[in-house]
Amino acid sequence: MEVKPLQIEHIARVEELLALGAPYISVRTRSDYWLYATLFSTSCPVVTEGDEVIGVLIAFQSQDDPDDVYIQDVMVHPDHRRRGVARRMIEVVHTQAATWNCRRMYLTSEPDNAAAHAAWLKHGFTNAAGDRIVDGVSVISHFKGPGKHRAVYEFLIE
Repeated sequence: MEVKPLQIEHIARVEELLALGAPYISVRTRSDYWLYATLFSTSCPVVTEGDEVIGVLIAFQSQDDPDDVYIQDVMVHPDHRRRGVARRMIEVVHTQAATWNCRRMYLTSEPDNAAAHAAWLKHGFTNAAGDRIVDGVSVISHFKGPGKHRAVYEFLIE
């Protein structure tokens, strides 16, 4: 298992991997991933085994609040889960965020994604207080626009 920054040559395999995350992950355009590999590679780790991409995490430092790193997508191939792949990618982003003197990493999830809820809590994130509870998960209404209710998870950086 090798962790490296997202590179242009990873894009096709990253798209294939992220497609496995439906319906919770939507594959973006090839030009989006080209930009991520070109402009944000230090906060977008890819985990490979041989030529296979088995994990990817896409994250960015906020331009509006540089204290924040937003994690957009995380995906580990189903055949490689529970082997520390997600933890390793989170560590890479945490290290980069600390280098930038950020105060938190955060992400959002669909309120009904119970597997993601359990995973984020396991990785040390907390479910941020929202305005309602859905199946035991705190949810912020309209967090990503009208009708886009999301559970928000954050990890404070010390």
